[in-house]
Amino acid sequence: MREVMKAVRQHVFGGPEVLVYEDAPKPEVKPGELRVRVHAVGLNPPDWYLREGYKMLPPEWQPPISFPVILGTDISGVVEAVGGDVQGFSVGDEVYAMVRFPEGMAGDSRAYAEYVSVPASDVALKPAGIDHAHAAAVPMALLTAWQFLVDLGHDEPNPLQPKRHIPVSLGGKTVLVNGAAGGVGHFVVQIAKLKGARVIAVASGKHEAFLRNLGADQIIDYTRTTPEDVARDIDLVVDAVGGPDSGRFLRTLKRGGALFPIFSLGFTDHEEAERMGVTVSSTQVRSSGAQLAEIAPLLDRGEIRVALDSSYPLAAASKAHERAAQGHIQGKIVLMVA
Repeated sequence: MREVMKAVRQHVFGGPEVLVYEDAPKPEVKPGELRVRVHAVGLNPPDWYLREGYKMLPPEWQPPISFPVILGTDISGVVEAVGGDVQGFSVGDEVYAMVRFPEGMAGDSRAYAEYVSVPASDVALKPAGIDHAHAAAVPMALLTAWQFLVDLGHDEPNPLQPKRHIPVSLGGKTVLVNGAAGGVGHFVVQIAKLKGARVIAVASGKHEAFLRNLGADQIIDYTRTTPEDVARDIDLVVDAVGGPDSGRFLRTLKRGGALFPIFSLGFTDHEEAERMGVTVSSTQVRSSGAQLAEIAPLLDRGEIRVALDSSYPLAAASKAHERAAQGHIQGKIVLMVA
Protein backbone atom coordinates (compact mmCIF):
# COMPACT_ATOMS: atom_id res chain seq x y z
CA MET A 1 0.00 0.00 0.00
CA ARG A 2 1.33 3.42 -0.99
CA GLU A 3 2.44 5.75 1.80
CA VAL A 4 0.42 8.90 2.44
CA MET A 5 1.34 12.45 3.44
CA LYS A 6 -0.51 15.66 4.20
CA ALA A 7 -0.99 18.06 1.30
CA VAL A 8 -3.21 20.95 0.25
CA ARG A 9 -5.34 19.87 -2.70
CA GLN A 10 -8.28 21.21 -4.67
CA HIS A 11 -10.99 19.23 -6.43
CA VAL A 12 -12.63 22.14 -8.30
CA PHE A 13 -11.56 25.56 -9.55
CA GLY A 14 -12.46 28.55 -7.40
CA GLY A 15 -11.37 30.95 -4.68
CA PRO A 16 -9.15 30.27 -1.66
CA GLU A 17 -11.94 28.24 -0.07
CA VAL A 18 -11.37 25.34 -2.54
CA LEU A 19 -7.97 24.55 -0.96
CA VAL A 20 -8.31 21.51 1.30
CA TYR A 21 -5.71 20.13 3.73
CA GLU A 22 -5.97 16.34 3.45
CA ASP A 23 -4.19 13.03 2.92
CA ALA A 24 -2.52 12.46 -0.45
CA PRO A 25 -0.20 9.77 -1.86
CA LYS A 26 3.46 10.34 -1.02
CA PRO A 27 5.34 10.86 -4.30
CA GLU A 28 7.58 8.12 -5.65
CA VAL A 29 11.16 8.84 -6.64
CA LYS A 30 11.97 8.29 -10.31
CA PRO A 31 15.44 8.16 -11.88
CA GLY A 32 16.91 11.66 -12.11
CA GLU A 33 14.81 12.92 -9.19
CA LEU A 34 15.09 13.68 -5.49
CA ARG A 35 12.35 13.36 -2.90
CA VAL A 36 12.42 16.33 -0.56
CA ARG A 37 10.85 16.57 2.89
CA VAL A 38 9.39 20.07 2.54
CA HIS A 39 9.99 22.58 5.34
CA ALA A 40 8.59 25.68 3.63
CA VAL A 41 6.74 26.65 0.44
CA GLY A 42 6.84 30.02 -1.33
CA LEU A 43 3.65 31.43 -2.88
CA ASN A 44 3.61 32.88 -6.39
CA PRO A 45 0.97 34.28 -8.78
CA PRO A 46 0.84 31.06 -10.88
CA ASP A 47 -0.53 29.36 -7.74
CA TRP A 48 -3.73 31.43 -7.81
CA TYR A 49 -3.87 31.42 -11.60
CA LEU A 50 -4.01 27.60 -11.50
CA ARG A 51 -6.39 27.59 -8.52
CA GLU A 52 -8.85 29.67 -10.58
CA GLY A 53 -8.33 27.62 -13.77
CA TYR A 54 -5.98 30.00 -15.65
CA LYS A 55 -8.88 32.32 -16.52
CA MET A 56 -6.37 35.06 -17.44
CA LEU A 57 -4.89 32.98 -20.31
CA PRO A 58 -6.39 32.70 -23.81
CA PRO A 59 -8.40 29.42 -24.05
CA GLU A 60 -5.86 27.83 -26.40
CA TRP A 61 -3.13 28.36 -23.78
CA GLN A 62 -5.06 26.92 -20.84
CA PRO A 63 -3.49 23.55 -19.96
CA PRO A 64 -5.82 20.57 -19.35
CA ILE A 65 -6.13 20.04 -15.59
CA SER A 66 -6.81 16.71 -13.86
CA PHE A 67 -8.20 16.88 -10.31
CA PRO A 68 -7.23 16.64 -7.55
CA VAL A 69 -4.52 19.28 -7.99
CA ILE A 70 -1.69 20.23 -5.62
CA LEU A 71 -0.54 23.82 -6.20
CA GLY A 72 2.89 25.37 -5.81
CA THR A 73 6.40 25.34 -7.25
CA ASP A 74 8.81 26.83 -4.70
CA ILE A 75 10.17 24.70 -1.88
CA SER A 76 12.96 24.50 0.66
CA GLY A 77 13.60 21.31 2.59
CA VAL A 78 15.78 18.29 3.18
CA VAL A 79 16.57 15.47 0.73
CA GLU A 80 14.86 12.29 1.93
CA ALA A 81 15.57 9.97 -1.02
CA VAL A 82 17.80 10.08 -4.11
CA GLY A 83 16.72 8.50 -7.40
CA GLY A 84 18.99 6.58 -9.75
CA ASP A 85 21.44 8.51 -11.95
CA VAL A 86 21.47 11.48 -9.52
CA GLN A 87 24.89 12.80 -8.55
CA GLY A 88 25.85 15.72 -6.34
CA PHE A 89 23.07 15.30 -3.76
CA SER A 90 22.79 13.06 -0.70
CA VAL A 91 20.10 12.18 1.82
CA GLY A 92 20.10 14.91 4.49
CA ASP A 93 21.15 17.76 2.18
CA GLU A 94 19.27 21.02 2.69
CA VAL A 95 18.02 22.16 -0.73
CA TYR A 96 15.73 24.63 -2.47
CA ALA A 97 14.06 24.56 -5.87
CA MET A 98 11.44 25.82 -8.27
CA VAL A 99 9.80 22.55 -9.26
CA ARG A 100 9.02 21.77 -12.92
CA PHE A 101 8.17 25.26 -14.15
CA PRO A 102 6.66 26.06 -16.59
CA GLU A 103 6.19 22.47 -17.75
CA GLY A 104 4.33 21.67 -14.50
CA MET A 105 1.75 24.45 -14.96
CA ALA A 106 -1.07 21.90 -15.06
CA GLY A 107 -0.39 20.98 -11.43
CA ASP A 108 2.60 18.65 -11.81
CA SER A 109 4.88 20.67 -9.50
CA ARG A 110 2.88 19.71 -6.37
CA ALA A 111 4.70 21.82 -3.78
CA TYR A 112 1.94 22.42 -1.17
CA ALA A 113 2.77 19.11 0.51
CA GLU A 114 4.95 17.42 3.12
CA TYR A 115 6.98 15.71 0.37
CA VAL A 116 7.70 16.55 -3.24
CA SER A 117 9.62 14.77 -5.99
CA VAL A 118 11.88 17.15 -7.90
CA PRO A 119 14.06 16.73 -11.01
CA ALA A 120 17.65 17.02 -9.75
CA SER A 121 18.29 19.66 -12.44
CA ASP A 122 15.81 21.99 -10.68
CA VAL A 123 17.55 21.72 -7.28
CA ALA A 124 20.43 23.53 -5.56
CA LEU A 125 21.89 23.36 -2.08
CA LYS A 126 20.09 25.86 0.16
CA PRO A 127 22.19 28.91 1.11
CA ALA A 128 23.44 28.13 4.62
CA GLY A 129 22.99 31.74 5.74
CA ILE A 130 19.19 31.77 5.42
CA ASP A 131 16.48 29.56 6.91
CA HIS A 132 13.98 27.40 5.02
CA ALA A 133 11.25 30.07 5.11
CA HIS A 134 13.47 32.65 3.41
CA ALA A 135 14.91 30.07 0.98
CA ALA A 136 11.42 28.97 -0.10
CA ALA A 137 10.60 32.61 -0.87
CA VAL A 138 13.45 32.84 -3.38
CA PRO A 139 13.14 30.55 -6.41
CA MET A 140 10.47 31.86 -8.79
CA ALA A 141 10.75 35.53 -7.85
CA LEU A 142 14.54 35.73 -7.84
CA LEU A 143 14.95 33.51 -10.92
CA THR A 144 12.48 35.80 -12.72
CA ALA A 145 14.54 38.86 -11.81
CA TRP A 146 17.81 37.07 -12.67
CA GLN A 147 16.62 35.74 -16.04
CA PHE A 148 15.22 39.14 -17.03
CA LEU A 149 18.22 41.19 -15.86
CA VAL A 150 21.35 39.04 -15.76
CA ASP A 151 21.25 35.73 -17.62
CA LEU A 152 18.36 34.11 -19.46
CA GLY A 153 19.91 30.70 -18.85
CA HIS A 154 18.01 28.81 -21.59
CA ASP A 155 17.21 28.83 -25.31
CA GLU A 156 13.50 28.02 -25.18
CA PRO A 157 11.37 30.11 -27.58
CA ASN A 158 9.04 32.72 -26.10
CA PRO A 159 5.49 32.40 -27.51
CA LEU A 160 4.84 36.09 -26.79
CA GLN A 161 7.61 37.51 -28.96
CA PRO A 162 9.64 36.42 -32.00
CA LYS A 163 13.05 37.35 -30.58
CA ARG A 164 14.94 35.82 -27.68
CA HIS A 165 14.98 38.01 -24.57
CA ILE A 166 18.39 39.62 -24.00
CA PRO A 167 19.24 41.26 -20.65
CA VAL A 168 20.76 44.75 -20.92
CA SER A 169 23.90 46.14 -19.30
CA LEU A 170 22.98 47.87 -16.03
CA GLY A 171 26.21 49.58 -14.98
CA GLY A 172 25.74 53.36 -14.80
CA LYS A 173 22.15 53.12 -16.07
CA THR A 174 18.96 54.46 -14.50
CA VAL A 175 16.41 51.72 -13.85
CA LEU A 176 12.80 52.32 -12.82
CA VAL A 177 11.10 49.41 -11.06
CA ASN A 178 7.30 49.39 -10.89
CA GLY A 179 5.85 47.19 -8.16
CA ALA A 180 9.20 47.48 -6.39
CA ALA A 181 8.10 46.20 -2.97
CA GLY A 182 6.63 42.91 -4.19
CA GLY A 183 8.19 39.49 -4.59
CA VAL A 184 9.90 40.01 -7.95
CA GLY A 185 10.23 43.79 -7.54
CA HIS A 186 12.28 43.76 -4.34
CA PHE A 187 14.77 41.39 -6.00
CA VAL A 188 14.93 43.54 -9.17
CA VAL A 189 15.81 46.57 -7.03
CA GLN A 190 18.68 44.69 -5.37
CA ILE A 191 20.07 43.11 -8.55
CA ALA A 192 20.01 46.46 -10.39
CA LYS A 193 21.94 48.07 -7.51
CA LEU A 194 24.36 45.14 -7.37
CA LYS A 195 25.07 45.62 -11.08
CA GLY A 196 25.75 49.34 -10.68
CA ALA A 197 22.47 50.99 -11.66
CA ARG A 198 20.70 53.98 -10.15
CA VAL A 199 17.29 52.68 -9.06
CA ILE A 200 13.96 54.52 -8.94
CA ALA A 201 11.39 52.42 -7.08
CA VAL A 202 7.66 52.86 -7.66
CA ALA A 203 5.54 51.66 -4.72
CA SER A 204 3.12 53.00 -2.14
CA GLY A 205 4.68 55.35 0.40
CA LYS A 206 4.41 52.87 3.26
CA HIS A 207 7.20 50.84 1.62
CA GLU A 208 9.67 53.75 1.40
CA ALA A 209 11.92 52.80 4.35
CA PHE A 210 11.93 49.15 3.21
CA LEU A 211 12.99 50.04 -0.34
CA ARG A 212 15.63 52.56 0.71
CA ASN A 213 17.06 49.84 2.95
CA LEU A 214 17.34 47.61 -0.12
CA GLY A 215 19.27 50.34 -1.94
CA ALA A 216 16.65 52.28 -3.92
CA ASP A 217 17.98 55.78 -4.73
CA GLN A 218 14.57 57.39 -5.25
CA ILE A 219 11.01 56.43 -4.37
CA ILE A 220 7.93 57.47 -6.32
CA ASP A 221 4.80 57.01 -4.21
CA TYR A 222 2.21 56.13 -6.84
CA THR A 223 -0.62 56.96 -4.42
CA ARG A 224 0.48 60.61 -4.56
CA THR A 225 2.26 60.95 -7.90
CA THR A 226 1.69 59.35 -11.32
CA PRO A 227 5.16 57.93 -12.06
CA GLU A 228 5.01 58.36 -15.83
CA ASP A 229 4.29 62.08 -15.33
CA VAL A 230 7.56 62.71 -13.45
CA ALA A 231 10.12 60.09 -14.56
CA ARG A 232 12.17 60.92 -17.66
CA ASP A 233 15.33 59.74 -19.48
CA ILE A 234 15.10 56.24 -17.97
CA ASP A 235 17.33 53.54 -19.52
CA LEU A 236 15.27 50.56 -18.38
CA VAL A 237 11.80 50.14 -16.89
CA VAL A 238 11.10 46.81 -15.23
CA ASP A 239 7.36 46.60 -14.73
CA ALA A 240 6.89 43.90 -12.10
CA VAL A 241 3.13 44.51 -12.25
CA GLY A 242 2.89 44.22 -16.03
CA GLY A 243 -0.24 43.59 -18.08
CA PRO A 244 -2.07 45.93 -20.46
CA ASP A 245 -0.99 49.11 -18.62
CA SER A 246 2.77 48.64 -19.14
CA GLY A 247 2.67 50.88 -22.20
CA ARG A 248 2.20 53.96 -19.98
CA PHE A 249 5.92 53.75 -19.10
CA LEU A 250 7.11 54.17 -22.71
CA ARG A 251 7.22 57.96 -22.38
CA THR A 252 9.56 57.74 -19.39
CA LEU A 253 12.25 56.03 -21.49
CA LYS A 254 15.04 57.60 -23.50
CA ARG A 255 15.49 56.55 -27.12
CA GLY A 256 17.37 53.25 -27.13
CA GLY A 257 15.91 52.35 -23.73
CA ALA A 258 14.07 49.16 -22.83
CA LEU A 259 10.81 48.15 -21.16
CA PHE A 260 10.66 44.71 -19.53
CA PRO A 261 7.08 43.81 -18.52
CA ILE A 262 7.33 40.82 -16.18
CA PHE A 263 3.76 39.85 -17.16
CA SER A 264 3.45 40.86 -20.80
CA LEU A 265 0.03 39.45 -21.70
CA GLY A 266 -2.19 42.29 -22.88
CA PHE A 267 0.64 44.62 -23.95
CA THR A 268 -0.42 46.20 -27.26
CA ASP A 269 1.79 49.27 -27.70
CA HIS A 270 4.43 47.63 -29.91
CA GLU A 271 4.11 50.14 -32.76
CA GLU A 272 4.42 53.07 -30.34
CA ALA A 273 7.52 51.46 -28.79
CA GLU A 274 9.11 51.00 -32.22
CA ARG A 275 8.38 54.60 -33.16
CA MET A 276 10.05 55.75 -29.93
CA GLY A 277 13.10 53.53 -30.43
CA VAL A 278 12.34 51.48 -27.32
CA THR A 279 12.86 47.72 -26.99
CA VAL A 280 10.00 45.86 -25.30
CA SER A 281 11.00 42.38 -24.20
CA SER A 282 9.97 39.69 -21.74
CA THR A 283 10.62 36.05 -21.01
CA GLN A 284 9.05 33.08 -19.24
CA VAL A 285 10.88 32.13 -16.05
CA ARG A 286 12.18 28.55 -16.10
CA SER A 287 13.42 26.18 -13.43
CA SER A 288 17.22 26.16 -13.06
CA GLY A 289 19.11 24.47 -10.27
CA ALA A 290 22.32 25.80 -11.84
CA GLN A 291 21.18 29.41 -11.49
CA LEU A 292 19.93 28.84 -7.92
CA ALA A 293 23.40 27.48 -7.13
CA GLU A 294 24.99 30.56 -8.74
CA ILE A 295 22.73 32.90 -6.74
CA ALA A 296 23.16 31.06 -3.41
CA PRO A 297 26.43 32.80 -2.37
CA LEU A 298 24.78 36.23 -2.84
CA LEU A 299 21.99 35.16 -0.48
CA ASP A 300 24.48 33.58 1.90
CA ARG A 301 26.49 36.80 2.18
CA GLY A 302 23.40 39.01 2.44
CA GLU A 303 24.20 40.80 -0.83
CA ILE A 304 20.66 39.88 -1.88
CA ARG A 305 18.12 39.81 0.96
CA VAL A 306 14.76 38.10 1.10
CA ALA A 307 11.77 39.92 2.60
CA LEU A 308 8.89 37.93 4.07
CA ASP A 309 5.49 39.58 4.07
CA SER A 310 3.86 36.85 6.18
CA SER A 311 3.87 33.12 6.88
CA TYR A 312 1.10 30.58 7.48
CA PRO A 313 1.00 26.88 8.36
CA LEU A 314 0.49 24.59 5.36
CA ALA A 315 -2.99 23.72 6.65
CA ALA A 316 -3.93 27.42 6.38
CA ALA A 317 -3.01 27.78 2.69
CA SER A 318 -6.45 29.28 2.01
CA LYS A 319 -5.67 32.10 4.48
CA ALA A 320 -2.35 32.72 2.71
CA HIS A 321 -4.20 33.00 -0.61
CA GLU A 322 -6.63 35.46 0.98
CA ARG A 323 -3.64 37.55 2.08
CA ALA A 324 -2.23 37.46 -1.47
CA ALA A 325 -5.57 38.66 -2.87
CA GLN A 326 -5.45 41.74 -0.61
CA GLY A 327 -2.35 42.99 -2.49
CA HIS A 328 0.21 45.54 -1.25
CA ILE A 329 2.56 42.67 -0.37
CA GLN A 330 6.03 43.47 0.94
CA GLY A 331 8.27 40.64 -0.24
CA LYS A 332 6.90 37.10 -0.24
CA ILE A 333 4.27 34.95 1.49
CA VAL A 334 5.34 31.49 2.67
CA LEU A 335 3.72 28.34 4.04
CA MET A 336 5.47 26.50 6.85
CA VAL A 337 5.27 22.70 6.84
CA ALA A 338 5.21 21.10 10.29
